[in-house]
Amino acid sequence: MADITASMVKELREKTGAGMMDAKKALTENGGDMAVAVDWLRTKGLAKAEKKSGRTAAEGLVAIAIDGNKGAVVEINAETDFVARNDQFQGFVKQVAALALDAGDVEALAAKDYGSGKPVSETLTDLIATIGENMSLRRMEGLEVSKGAVTGYIHGALADGLGKIGVLVALESDADQGALEALGKQLAMHIAAANPEFLDKDSVDADVLERERNVIREQAKAEGKPDDIIEKMLEGRVRKFYGQICLMEQVFVIDGETKIAKVIEDAGKEAGSDISLKAYARFQLGEGIEKEEEDFAAEVAAVAGG
Repeated sequence: MADITASMVKELREKTGAGMMDAKKALTENGGDMAVAVDWLRTKGLAKAEKKSGRTAAEGLVAIAIDGNKGAVVEINAETDFVARNDQFQGFVKQVAALALDAGDVEALAAKDYGSGKPVSETLTDLIATIGENMSLRRMEGLEVSKGAVTGYIHGALADGLGKIGVLVALESDADQGALEALGKQLAMHIAAANPEFLDKDSVDADVLERERNVIREQAKAEGKPDDIIEKMLEGRVRKFYGQICLMEQVFVIDGETKIAKVIEDAGKEAGSDISLKAYARFQLGEGIEKEEEDFAAEVAAVAGG
């Protein structure tokens, strides 16, 4: 059998756009014959799928899965909103979310058996070839508590557990499960709307806080405030800043007046057991993905021209 070199793998990738491991496997399976390896990738649908990888995939679905005291949220992207309404794609996303309950990170999730003898990553490649759009398993996060409940909420739901924004809330408590789930659902709805950056004051990154302090100082100086007044102003403005970015300091969107920390405290008193919000996760579809601006007229002209 011919030795498969890095330069051979590189050449095959350039010819087909296939992934590194797929290219290496194609060469290995076909004795290093480049032409046969190209055809092998084409017949497997891998070259076709990988060539789509340059296209921006910012649509798709966010999904949540919950099993008792643990939950997972995943984002799987596609190029168009049309695919998000495809039953096959929705079924895939639901299954991947369920598998994420026992996966530590997105790499481990991609390697998990989808249930067909193939890993999630290969199953996604097959789906790309079938549907004809670039797709990607972008991210996942799992939450778990030793006692209590993990609850969730999907905003803009297209189907059960599938939508545009997915939120998980992990509550630790000995309180009644029904009470925890009701509270968790309300908190998850708040998080979907308010989009906090941090759980509480202690979790705010030091550089984020220092940057905000510097901005406040410069604004106050521009207003002509003396240094001693500026330092007094800092405390109040930083407190307001915490109220914008920290979940526990935010005002509950449902009643418009109570801080989230007080909402949880009051719920614990009513349930007869302390309730602690240990963590939350919020995924919004496509956030952080730089979308390409499309020239629709040019696109139509290209299609018309064959």
